[in-house]
Amino acid sequence: MGLIWYLRYEFNKTLMRLAKRIALLILVLIILFVSHTVISTGFFRTIEYQFDGKIVKKIALPGAEDITVSNSDGFALISSTKRLVYPPKEEEKGGLYTIELKNGNFDITHLTSSFKKPFAPHGISMIKKDSTYRIMAINHTLNGHSIEVFTLDDNTLIFEKSITDPSLISPNDIVLIDENKFYVTNDHGYTKGIGKFFEEYGGLSVSNVVYFDGEKFTEAAKGIAYANGINFDPKRNLLYVASPRGFEIKVFSRNADGLLEFIEDIPCGTGVDNIEIDSEGNLWSGAHPNLLRFKAYAQGKKPTAPSEVIKVQYHGKNDYLVQKIYVEDGNVMSGSSSAAIFEDLILTGNVMDDEFLILKKEK
Repeated sequence: MGLIWYLRYEFNKTLMRLAKRIALLILVLIILFVSHTVISTGFFRTIEYQFDGKIVKKIALPGAEDITVSNSDGFALISSTKRLVYPPKEEEKGGLYTIELKNGNFDITHLTSSFKKPFAPHGISMIKKDSTYRIMAINHTLNGHSIEVFTLDDNTLIFEKSITDPSLISPNDIVLIDENKFYVTNDHGYTKGIGKFFEEYGGLSVSNVVYFDGEKFTEAAKGIAYANGINFDPKRNLLYVASPRGFEIKVFSRNADGLLEFIEDIPCGTGVDNIEIDSEGNLWSGAHPNLLRFKAYAQGKKPTAPSEVIKVQYHGKNDYLVQKIYVEDGNVMSGSSSAAIFEDLILTGNVMDDEFLILKKEK
């Protein structure tokens, strides 16, 4: 009887020691996970105002998340959606707008005022052929995601069709290669549950880029931490993908079949969002220097979130320069998401503010 009691006692002691070790291991893993999250999202970054220029105008247009410029015709196309919180709890409403840039009056035209279906545009792209523009916009509704296709002719927008596909898991941004071919980023590989949690907080690299060749979608690149903004430089045959969760821009070359070959990552030190390319081939991005603060802002838990604009001069592999152009704590404009260049102007879009900024660089 004594032997049995002794064996039980020793067994229980062993279980207790094992339980303590497991608890200690779990505690260490939690500490490491939290430390990784706060460090890799810019939580401890000090935000100090920086801009060598001035604010030309504040444009009253809510959630001007993506902006792209036609330098030849002197206007910008804007994707605007009035966002209250993210993720949305009700159907959001938005539209596509143009803003005139040549005469300095910045006149705005609402292009989709007669568009009848639910429309909450996100990423946009346009390409010119002859005198008309082909425009595509990512659309998010409570019933799912789609790509809305338009033709812009003399400031008149004509709806062509909607494109849907199961591969559009969580579409964020789009870039046209020609009138019918394009790339789309999915910013999540998981849209709910523990997978989404580890994507957002752990930086799990499971999002992707899909390619539409005019007939079908195929996966062109994968293993990206929150694939976001995307753009293509046809002169250099390079495609750029923003990974805000990785604080980097990924560089790819484009094959004839549309598949992408990875070249390198450009560390940017901030949560890069949309990417625009200026006339000299430089990359411009609106960015979120503190991702946790931005998430709290997007959920309505914080009144502001810091904004940043960066410029990337990319000359080839291992040859690039990243410059901070505009940095502020969010009291002027929160949640910067895009930076489009027209001459010496920077049009800085955002995710949820009621207005966006037109900045002017010092020469």
